[in-house]
Amino acid sequence: MPIELHCHNDLGMVVACSVAGAKAAIDEGCDAYINTTINGMGERAGNADLVSVILALKFSSGLKKKYHLDERVKLDHAWKIAKYAAYAFKVAIPVNQPGVGANAFAHESGIHADGALKDRRNYELYDFEELGRGDPELIETGRQITAGEYSGIKGFRNVYDKLEIKFKDNKESTKILELVRYANVHTQQPLTHDELRFIAGYPDIAKQIFTMNP
Repeated sequence: MPIELHCHNDLGMVVACSVAGAKAAIDEGCDAYINTTINGMGERAGNADLVSVILALKFSSGLKKKYHLDERVKLDHAWKIAKYAAYAFKVAIPVNQPGVGANAFAHESGIHADGALKDRRNYELYDFEELGRGDPELIETGRQITAGEYSGIKGFRNVYDKLEIKFKDNKESTKILELVRYANVHTQQPLTHDELRFIAGYPDIAKQIFTMNP
């Protein structure tokens, strides 16, 4: 029977305790799984952070060659998932968060910058590309037209034009606009580009998600 590890971060040791506990169980021939959350969100000081646990298992000395992650684990989705969770919870990612924090790959002092440029392994245990980071992000600094609960068809089309998404006719665009309005009422904040793309690409699935009853 597998052991479930559900740790809290009140002492700041949640990832270490979770990984050590799972290692001990596995070494003794018992399967184990760790309860994790995105960005460590959870009770009081939080729970084990999913990305931190994966990084520990994948790169820490003594674990990376002895224990193997399921091949279905896609670490390169970490950055996008962490950002979306921060947006959805309205809680910013801590700048010092492992892997996905703003300072995770930041180097300022001369010796650090020089060392990182010569060989990233001097100060980086893993590459930022492995977490899905590195692509430039565009920030709108001028006029912003958003799609939401009170969007009209003209503003709605403007938003989707910027995403290079076209609709075959007014009937289709009206259908998508209704879904976007519905989603905005639920989230109470502007929809992300990925949400808008998903709704346009999979309107029937989006409708099922929006109208699903527990």
